[in-house]
Amino acid sequence: MFKNIVLSDGTLNEQKILKSQPIYQGMNGRFVERFYLTPTRSYIFKPLTHFSQSGKEVWIHEHVLPEFPAVYPKIMAHSASDVPERNWIILEDLGSIKHVFEEKLIMGLVKLVSAWHSLSNSKLQNAGFKGPKPYIEEISAYISCNKKEVMSTDWGLDLPKSVINTVLNQIECYTFHEKKVISHGDLHVGNYGYAGNKIVVLDWEHAHFNSPYWDLYHLLDISHPDFPKNINIELRKLAIECYLEESYSSAESAYRDTFYQGYLLFAAAFSIWMLLLIKEDLKREEARWSHEQLNRQLQETKSSLRQCAEELERINLNNKVVIQ
Repeated sequence: MFKNIVLSDGTLNEQKILKSQPIYQGMNGRFVERFYLTPTRSYIFKPLTHFSQSGKEVWIHEHVLPEFPAVYPKIMAHSASDVPERNWIILEDLGSIKHVFEEKLIMGLVKLVSAWHSLSNSKLQNAGFKGPKPYIEEISAYISCNKKEVMSTDWGLDLPKSVINTVLNQIECYTFHEKKVISHGDLHVGNYGYAGNKIVVLDWEHAHFNSPYWDLYHLLDISHPDFPKNINIELRKLAIECYLEESYSSAESAYRDTFYQGYLLFAAAFSIWMLLLIKEDLKREEARWSHEQLNRQLQETKSSLRQCAEELERINLNNKVVIQ
């Protein structure tokens, strides 16, 4: 069916398709497109949008996703080339995806995240794949080494310096849980949503083994210039409680008791690191996103950090959880 649909240079053959529509532009400037073979039959053409990910998405679809709930589009055809520009995949078209950040969708996704976190896959574990951002241990170490810069920066958080200092001290001495699970890797709002009434999760090329907090942070707290969202303390706590109910039995109460605080510290550390990155992006003359988008992302990240710091302060004052 897809013979000669893609030219040897890795672009769609306009002579073989009815029409095409761009969906989004990748990091390397190439566009993911919806193309039509007939007025009613469409597919998604996805060239390699990040050259470092060559071959990875096809591998994930073949070796990992068959064990998963059917919430992802299937690969219909793909290329195999040593030349990055000639790598592409054709996916089934799930239709228009509604990318929203709302409680019903988040709670449904939390249950799905728990489901794939419960799976084991030695092939993926041994593949050595990494996510698009550093591990939390690297981020924590970076923050600790640059603590003076972090403390001297006016983040506009409306929090006493002492609260931020306490959070930094906790990040510095906290040992995150060693448990590693299958992670989507890049679970921001643009990679999930509704296709009709069905929850779908897209773009699995960053799948790897990581902390359970990784997917949860990307789902709940990470900000993105293209996809605005607002998280609050109540929804965050509800989502974490739902994840714990789905993932851990009452017999694992010790792990459950420390999980929420560990998540808050993970989110606080990651948000501080994100703030430093966004500030650098705002200094660049030719950033990928507009200053308006980056400033909105900055405010969302500040809000996330402030909420996590406030919750950590509440926990410390109530002395309900002891830092380990």
